[in-house]
Amino acid sequence: MNHLAHALLAGDDEELRLGGMLGDFVHGTPDPQRFPARVIDGIRLHRAIDVYTDAHPEVAEARRLLPSPYRRFGGILLDMWFDHELARDFARWSGQPLDTYSAGLRALLHRHHGLLPDGLKRFLIYMEAHDLPAGYAERTEIERALRGVSARLSRANPVGEAMPVLVELEPQLRERFEAFFPQLRDFAADWIAHGEVSGLR
Repeated sequence: MNHLAHALLAGDDEELRLGGMLGDFVHGTPDPQRFPARVIDGIRLHRAIDVYTDAHPEVAEARRLLPSPYRRFGGILLDMWFDHELARDFARWSGQPLDTYSAGLRALLHRHHGLLPDGLKRFLIYMEAHDLPAGYAERTEIERALRGVSARLSRANPVGEAMPVLVELEPQLRERFEAFFPQLRDFAADWIAHGEVSGLR
């Protein structure tokens, strides 16, 4: 899943949400001298969500819908597209307007700016410039993000040209998302409530 989903799935705990945003920018074992324990829990929750997502049969089915050569990059494409699906109907999943949530998430990152790795500091500038994650509700912003990801990958790839394929598959991908996301939400809630779920912490 991408940034919007990770933040939302962390719930109302500010440190868990911060850890959810840090998850893509902190590699290896998080440093307990740098990050508070609850923020580290959020990083671990992010990783648990990724493991659960990668193994879920609905996600596997969505990946199979992608034609070659896009299927090879299905993890990246579905992460972005599922955030688009989440953003398009965000109030249904969160109970608050997307713009309000998006501004609050950026404010959270600013409040804890000293904890952010350099990569996330740079991404926060990009978030401000493009009104993310609220911007993910727009196809143009998803396409821009996919082109950016494509340019950062070390080898030639079709990620930047994937938008027409995703749009064509939109009804089928939405069906997979609708089946998958409630289960992911329950998984994240159980992880937060009970701690060591599936030994992923």
